[in-house]
Amino acid sequence: MNATGIVVEYNPFHNGHLHHLEQSRLKTNSEVMIAVMSGNFLQRGEPALVDKWTRTKMALLAGVDLVIELPYAFATAQASDFAKGAIFLLDALKCKAFCFGSEEGSLEAFQHTYDLLTENKTSYNLAISSLMKKGISYPKALNEAYKIVSKDVSVPLVDLSKPNNILGYHYIEAAQTLHTKIQPETIQRVIANYHDAAKTSETIASATGIRKVLFDDDDLTGVQTFMPPTSLDALYEWQGIANSFGSWERFYPLLRLIILRHTKASLAQFAEVTEGMENAIWNAATTCISFQSFMEKIKSKRFTWTRIQRMLTHIYTEFTWKQLRETELPTYIRPLGMNQKGQAYLQSIKKDLQLPLVSRVAASKENRLLQLDIKAANLYYLGLQSSFGQQMVGSDFRIAPIRL
Repeated sequence: MNATGIVVEYNPFHNGHLHHLEQSRLKTNSEVMIAVMSGNFLQRGEPALVDKWTRTKMALLAGVDLVIELPYAFATAQASDFAKGAIFLLDALKCKAFCFGSEEGSLEAFQHTYDLLTENKTSYNLAISSLMKKGISYPKALNEAYKIVSKDVSVPLVDLSKPNNILGYHYIEAAQTLHTKIQPETIQRVIANYHDAAKTSETIASATGIRKVLFDDDDLTGVQTFMPPTSLDALYEWQGIANSFGSWERFYPLLRLIILRHTKASLAQFAEVTEGMENAIWNAATTCISFQSFMEKIKSKRFTWTRIQRMLTHIYTEFTWKQLRETELPTYIRPLGMNQKGQAYLQSIKKDLQLPLVSRVAASKENRLLQLDIKAANLYYLGLQSSFGQQMVGSDFRIAPIRL
């Protein structure tokens, strides 16, 4: 069976995701669509709107055949490690192709960009280092250094100031450096870009825009135009049982407690907390009563909002620099859900898998990365501050992969 992989968060699954899924299937002539999906915490360093089980159900009902969890250590990592973990899993699952959404839409431009940066690696890295010494944030330094090394190039290149292009570049990079045989493809994003606000005149909006409408209106009616009915039904179901959606504003009281239980010095042990940010984080937690005011107090030119959120995610889950440095590649394949086609495909490749297949977490108690996923899931549910969340603690041991 010809399988194509996609890397997703589905926070939540919307019409743009449906377009990407359908076009990816067509472009690669795929019989099976496999999604590697982040768990309860995401790459931008924030809790998911709804949990991984609800988002898995959205994916399966929309046409994904098999959903695999991207372990926390990669799901919350910077773009290069996020991509490395995801592509490694798709390759381990014997996918013939992977297809990502991008603002560029041209695979040729991605390949030219990869070749350029590989050939100019030393000068590129020196330019990044020099720019960062001037106090420029890492993403901005990357983009400025890229402009320097590409200024006299005539072949088409990717605009690496665009968020999906950045991830796309790192997918290509991961496939190359991991020496995979998996073939890349890209689908151009349509109508809404990553950070665009939702427009009521359109049927496609970014996940960011959808979440903003949802939180601003505190109501789901404003987002129904942008989502398949199955996704909207899943959100209504979640709202009915959980009484709240995942957000840092909701999680902030528990985050604040965790921060203040530590000393400033001990906060520095957690992944991505660097350059004295432990002091700013601890000081802000002593005075700020909302997450928004907390972030505004510690935001600086040096660090992006996303980078700071990733620091906070790792403080919240107590994921340390030591654990991060010990993490190289995923060590297991964990299905979250599948339909009959996905189940048949998984059965057909099961004997050839080079990684253990984990359907029951109780049978894999010694796996360090898996234990981190379970811990992160439990802390996510506690952060919801609801009776549902309390009941869901430990659910990774009780919930089997969803089968449709």
